[in-house]
Order: sequence, then structure tokens, then C-alpha cells
Amino acid sequence: MSPTRRTTRRPLARRRLTGVAGVALLVVASATACSKEAADQWSRGGMPEGVTKQATIVHTLWVGSWIAALATGVVVWGLILWAVLFHRKKQSATDHLPPQVRYNLPIEILYTVVPVIMVAVFFFFTARDETEITKVTGTAPVKVAVEGYQWSWRFTTEYQGQKAVAAGVPVDLSKQSVETPQGPQLVLPVNSEVQFDLHSPDVIHSFWVPAFAFKQDVFPGNVHNRFQITTLDRTGVFTGRCAELCGTDHSRMLFSVKLVPQAEFDQYIKSQAGSAQ
Repeated sequence: MSPTRRTTRRPLARRRLTGVAGVALLVVASATACSKEAADQWSRGGMPEGVTKQATIVHTLWVGSWIAALATGVVVWGLILWAVLFHRKKQSATDHLPPQVRYNLPIEILYTVVPVIMVAVFFFFTARDETEITKVTGTAPVKVAVEGYQWSWRFTTEYQGQKAVAAGVPVDLSKQSVETPQGPQLVLPVNSEVQFDLHSPDVIHSFWVPAFAFKQDVFPGNVHNRFQITTLDRTGVFTGRCAELCGTDHSRMLFSVKLVPQAEFDQYIKSQAGSAQ
């Protein structure tokens, strides 16, 4: 190779190295520029940030279940790789089979007892958290009557003997091309217990607020589902929707939940007290 060609390739190699380094820096910069919210969502197992005490319980159970499942997977994958790498069939004159473990009582007890213990642990934590999430004390200072109907929502909030109503506009099937409002807005205070009573006059709906990490069906007839939440100290507006296919305009059954400070909620109740009439 001539000296001239060698000196020509070196700058080209340097330029390529510089380009690769630039791309690497860009990737690192992009990774570090990820929002804190996205990083927090990954830490919650991909679930949205919760705004209730019950949502925190759900997140903890969800992440804990994934950690346990991954730990179990690592053990199983490790045993599979160990068996593949160290117990391969070897070519020999006699070609004997490796030692068999059938009817090995200790091993059979092990792979029977361990799964039973794992299922029992999962059951314990699930039952414990489900009991806490679905507990209704009946003493919540804020009570909300939720009525899901084709195809909108009506919320009647009761607080200290006063009521406020937020209702959506039913969808007009003759005006499918007209953009409909995004549903009613339910206003709730932060740092407060809220009880929901769910009812439907027509078909089954489902009340779902992703930020609550919880949903419950809304049944017609005399069946009234209910649940209770404790809001955290976080204000904002959070989207809600129907999570049960309930008819033509199911996708338009949208609403929002607005969490406000206690003083603002008190003012809202006073201003809307007559709307329940």
C-alpha cells in the first residue's frame, strides 16, 4: 500500500470516527432530554401518574408483580440455559443417557411447593390491596352520584347539604357530523375523601378515569355500584371516559375531573348550589 493512499484513508477514518461520536452524543443528549414525566411513568410500569391514594396502591401492586414475574423469569431462563450448555448430548462409544431425575421426590416436592407459595403470596397482596381499594366507609364528606346514559354523563355532587350538577349534552344521532362538546366536568377538592354512587337508566356503561387507576361498571336497574377514593394534593384536569361498549356513540362518552384546592371547591359548590333544582 502506497504512503499516499495511507495518508488519504487516515483523515477519512478520523471523519467517520468524528461522525460516529457526534451521533453517539446526540443519542445521549436525546436520552437525557427525556421529560421527568416519561421517566416517572416507566418507574410506574407504564401507568399514568395517580392522583388518589388508591391509585398509589394499584401502582405498587402492579410494579411489584412485574418485579416478581421478572425474577421468576430470570431463574427459569437461567435453568434452561444451564441445562442447554452443560447437559448437551456428548458423542461417545457407549452413547449413554445422562442421569435421570424422574421419581426424584425432593425435586418433585420442590417444584410443587414453590409455585404454591408464589401463588399464595400473589393472592395475599392482591386480596389485601383489593379490600383497601374497594372499601367504602360511608363517611366521605363529598358524595357524587354518577349517572351514565346513552351517550353522556351526569354528576350530582353533594357537600355539606348542598348539591351541584354537571351534565353532558346527549349526542344527536341526526347530527353526526357536528362536533359535540367534550362532556361534563366533575369538580372535586384535593386531600379529601370522595364517594361515588354509579347508576345507569339504559345499558351498562363503565366509569373510568385513568389517573384514578381504577374503573367500575355502571349498571341499569336497581344495581348501584359504589367506590371511594382519597384525592392527593395535586390539582389539574384529568380525562375520563366510558370503558364499556354501550352503543353507537360510545366513543363520545367523555368527561373530565378537575381537582382544585378546598377553597375553590367551596366557592364552586356555593355558586352551583341552585343547579341541582
